[in-house]
Amino acid sequence: MTRTIVLLSPVFVSFFWAVTLTGNTKRLSTPRLFLSKFMILPFICFITHFLYFSGLKEAYYFFDFPYQYAGSLILPVYYIYFRLLTIDQKFSFKVHTRYLIIPFLLATLYCAGALLAPKAEYHTWLFNELAFPDSPYIRFLTIMRMLLRLQFLVLVVLTVIGNFRLIRKYGQRAEQFYSDLDDGKYNNANMLNYSILIICGASFVAVFVGRSLLMPKDYIIYIVWSIITVMLYIMGYMGFKQKPLNPAFDTEQPIEEHQLPDDTLSSAQSKILHKMILLFDEKKLYLNSQLNIMDIVNMVGTNRTYISSIINQQYNQNFCTFVNSYRIDELKRVLTENPESTNDMLADKCGFGSVISLKRAVSTRTGLSMPDFRNQLLHSKITV
Repeated sequence: MTRTIVLLSPVFVSFFWAVTLTGNTKRLSTPRLFLSKFMILPFICFITHFLYFSGLKEAYYFFDFPYQYAGSLILPVYYIYFRLLTIDQKFSFKVHTRYLIIPFLLATLYCAGALLAPKAEYHTWLFNELAFPDSPYIRFLTIMRMLLRLQFLVLVVLTVIGNFRLIRKYGQRAEQFYSDLDDGKYNNANMLNYSILIICGASFVAVFVGRSLLMPKDYIIYIVWSIITVMLYIMGYMGFKQKPLNPAFDTEQPIEEHQLPDDTLSSAQSKILHKMILLFDEKKLYLNSQLNIMDIVNMVGTNRTYISSIINQQYNQNFCTFVNSYRIDELKRVLTENPESTNDMLADKCGFGSVISLKRAVSTRTGLSMPDFRNQLLHSKITV
């Protein structure tokens, strides 16, 4: 009973996150939604492992093909997830197919060989790799299995290194999906990368050491599967924590002032913009670090596209820039009244949510570092 529960634990966790991370697409980040789809791959892999280690051969036969595809694609798909956290705004087959094509082709060759092999030979070989050594079909499948395992090791190295490179160059963007980060540290992004590394290491033990060797050894299964389950949970939880809006992807340009609508807007658009400006001026919505465009949409009573269009038409800016302009003005007021405030205090009081967000907004708006901004503001030499 304990063995069954342990074997099923990563299945339940991956399925749980595949469901939990989905929802209203307008209120969720693109990486989080992509992670929910990614979780389908470990779900397939570990339900296949469960069938194997439970001796459910007849059911296992049906899962071998999807297992090969899921196992081949899981690492490149995770790398794409990191790209969505850092440098890509959305998934695109045109852009990302190059990371998937070789693993997909190798899995397809394996499946083609399995379809051509005599059914009895193939089914026996799945549970006994030494069976039918003289069969050309089995020799082909054995070679393909070795290539798939070698590919897995290569992809582990390439994915982890590639992710660390993305973190080193664009870690700030990944951290913008979180509101509880420490300045200058990419703890969330690093945790995500270490999670897949540990999962791959545990999977290496489970698969490459040999399933037949693990079959009777419960204690090894308990250790390996427990580690995998914990890492999958952490991975899903890190995705669950992500904010729906990442200002790091938006290119900002300065807004001179919070001007009221001009004649370029229609009457309906002007009314909506008036409502929005009143909400910002009176309720100070910008002080909420979790604020996103859908919050404004729900308060004003329109849709996301309309709000974005109005802001762009009136200010030639995006929503993030519009919000940050209010936060910068608040920053000036707070810093002038309390010049001894630390960056952490300023980020919290002005709605930035993190020191990194604060510094980035100041640099984008003024071209100054935070120390220079502070010094010039306190000496009344800066106008924003």
